[in-house]
Amino acid sequence: MKFPLLNIDGTKSQSIEVSDKIVKLKVNHKLIKFVIDWQLNHAKPRTAKTKQRNEIRGSTVKIVAQKGSGGARHASRKAPLFIGGGVAHGPKGKVYKVKKINKKVRKLALAQTLSKKNSDKNLHILSDIKKEIKKTKEFNKFLEKNNLANALIISDEDTLKNIGKSARNIKNIKLIKQEGTNIYDLFKYKNVIMTSSSVKKLQERILNEKN
Repeated sequence: MKFPLLNIDGTKSQSIEVSDKIVKLKVNHKLIKFVIDWQLNHAKPRTAKTKQRNEIRGSTVKIVAQKGSGGARHASRKAPLFIGGGVAHGPKGKVYKVKKINKKVRKLALAQTLSKKNSDKNLHILSDIKKEIKKTKEFNKFLEKNNLANALIISDEDTLKNIGKSARNIKNIKLIKQEGTNIYDLFKYKNVIMTSSSVKKLQERILNEKN
């Protein structure tokens, strides 16, 4: 599929070819949600930790007889029922079951997310910026002219250096490198702007089965 190339002055003089295997796929929302859940699960810091019953120091002697006391049956003072005992079902720190996802599945979900953005007409490609843009006003003018508010900019390294200072102070704009392209950020922002170099590298990475 051909995409018009946006220039920083707003013109669309050229076009770029992007594989249909990235921008024309049928979207499986359950698959995408599965990958987003996996991503968020990895992003959360697991710091809270409570002691389980088997981690409490103390005697394991049965505190009352099994029968004859007239009260409930109890084992040791380590039970969660007692003050100073273990905590039942509390946070366990870093010991969590982390989902594992096949690399091919992650690639497919990423391609389907780009296809969703394309079908919603929220996927745009910007030609690489070779000259540094120093003023925020200049870059913001480009965004307003093309109605690209609330945008994620996926950039190559050179363009990132040239627009980093001018774009970082604009509200609801996030810049990331091509290597850091992820589904959560793609859905978080309404518009997705990719530089021509970054889309070529991303396309190569998704379609290459060895990576």
